[in-house]
Amino acid sequence: MQTVTLDDAQKKLVTLVEQASLGDAFIITRSGNPLVKVIPVGPVPESGIKRLGFMADEIHVPDDFDQMNNTEIEKLFADG
Repeated sequence: MQTVTLDDAQKKLVTLVEQASLGDAFIITRSGNPLVKVIPVGPVPESGIKRLGFMADEIHVPDDFDQMNNTEIEKLFADG
């Protein structure tokens, strides 16, 4: 893995980022000490981040979900 000083990274940032995006990660150092590691993010799904429906057909919510344990809940919050 390539190591680049902070000064060199500032001068060659565009080139270094292009190389990293192709899989050539690198480390930026200052005074010989590693500061950060630059790695490619990876491919982003064409449709973006899909959050809803990712577990379709794996989880089933009962039709009366909003009424479950209604009696017990009412007892907990009843006056008296």
